[in-house]
Amino acid sequence: MATGFTATAVHAQRDSTQSIDITSSFKPVLRNAVKINFSGSQLAADTSRPSLGYTIPAQNLFYTYQPISLKPLALVQDTNLYLGNRNYLKAGFGSYTTPYLAVGFGLGDGKKSLVNLSASYIGSKGTDIEFQDYNMLQVKGTGSYFTGKNEVYGGAAVSLNNYYLYGYDKQLYNYTKADVRQQFQDISVNAGVRNTSPNEAEISYNPNLQFSFFTNKNRLSETSIVVDLPAEKRINDQIILKLSAKGDFTNYATKGLLPNNYDFANNILQVTPAFKLSNELINLHGGVTPTWNNGTFSWLPDVYAEVKLQERVFLLQAGWVGRYTKNSYRNLSAINPYLGTLTEQRNTRETEYYAGIKATLGSHFNFNAKVGWLTYKDFALFINDTASDEKSFDIVYEPKAKNLRVHGDVSYVNQDKFTVTAGLTLNGYTGFNVNNKAWHTLPMEFTSSIKWWAFEKLLMKGDLYFFNGGNYITKTAGSKPLQGGTDLSIGAEYKINKQFSAWLNANNLLNDKYQRWNNYQVYGLNLTGGVLINF
Repeated sequence: MATGFTATAVHAQRDSTQSIDITSSFKPVLRNAVKINFSGSQLAADTSRPSLGYTIPAQNLFYTYQPISLKPLALVQDTNLYLGNRNYLKAGFGSYTTPYLAVGFGLGDGKKSLVNLSASYIGSKGTDIEFQDYNMLQVKGTGSYFTGKNEVYGGAAVSLNNYYLYGYDKQLYNYTKADVRQQFQDISVNAGVRNTSPNEAEISYNPNLQFSFFTNKNRLSETSIVVDLPAEKRINDQIILKLSAKGDFTNYATKGLLPNNYDFANNILQVTPAFKLSNELINLHGGVTPTWNNGTFSWLPDVYAEVKLQERVFLLQAGWVGRYTKNSYRNLSAINPYLGTLTEQRNTRETEYYAGIKATLGSHFNFNAKVGWLTYKDFALFINDTASDEKSFDIVYEPKAKNLRVHGDVSYVNQDKFTVTAGLTLNGYTGFNVNNKAWHTLPMEFTSSIKWWAFEKLLMKGDLYFFNGGNYITKTAGSKPLQGGTDLSIGAEYKINKQFSAWLNANNLLNDKYQRWNNYQVYGLNLTGGVLINF
């Protein structure tokens, strides 16, 4: 063992030193830096104006609730707000044996497609006058299909309305209910396509077609087709060019009329080129409308402007405009449902010069005042059929007439919590030669409404309608004035929960049985109430 340790020690201490010869040494040196000189030249200003395009998605409302329209029999417009979803059922009952039913359904997501279906029925039976009854049924559907940049839309409606010619002397004439019935049937269809976003050419369009077939059962029929081709081209941020071509074609025919039936056409063709200028100072619309009214050519002015006196406060307005009112049986019977058979149709040409002011005070109050001078050609007037029993109305025409019209309206809107509106219209008709008076026109009308969410679940509303009566022609070709009328109505709607609401309307609170049309007294005080179900 000693020998082994000795050998190992000798081996570990052996000299292993080596030598290295250095022939040169390395000295790193940095290269001389060269300074770059920058010239401080000013950048050229970019004076080009960028054209920014904004794509705003179409805003589609889903509401299908249809309010009750105001009718001559003292029905008051149902101004209840739609509280629920797109599907609803509203039902009620009231005095004068008045059932009411309305239903609506909504389909589609509003992005690709949208379909709304609705139906309504209302009717009443008078107690003061024999056959003072009416009923109205309407079924309606509308739909839209949305592509990337366009909306294809259409709709169809069917209405069946029954009125009764109760405005005759019951002691002199003895009619059955079938003898005095006016049974209106109206079938209408419409379709069109419009762009929902700007295209490369900055052109907006909305060609559309409307068709209607209107009948007074066993008495007459009327077919109408309306073709409208509007388009506009945006030149820049301030100027828009417009062009529209419109054709309104109507054919009217009577049935079983003695001694002879009538069958004739009533057509209006119009072309409307115009431009619109909008800037911070003025909004100007200028154009002219060449019109062919049953083959007779005329020019209609189409010029109006608004000048801003103070931003968002005061506007001056003025214009020179013209229009044709088509006196088809369908349009006239919507004004007066006691219309008799027509033997001719003339369309009323109206030209108006007007000036006025608009104002917005604060964030809630708005008012508008306007004075206009109107001239008419072939002004349509309603007169009782004095040649027979006076229960229906005929149409007579005044070749030329004038009217000084004063109109004003005010509104106060506090979001959707409280709204008050009021409007006043004064008419001063002059220049009548063929007719002694402006029969059944109104020299003064005043309307007002209020909506108030008293608290979260209770909506209160009120409506006031007041008018001064016009003149009517007597059997001896004389004239007598109609008394004016006042119609005050109130209503309430209480939202029980998300699905159920209760409503109540009180119409003609003053029990004023006025006559808008001679011999046709309206209902007095009447109440209706019911429930509204959303699902």
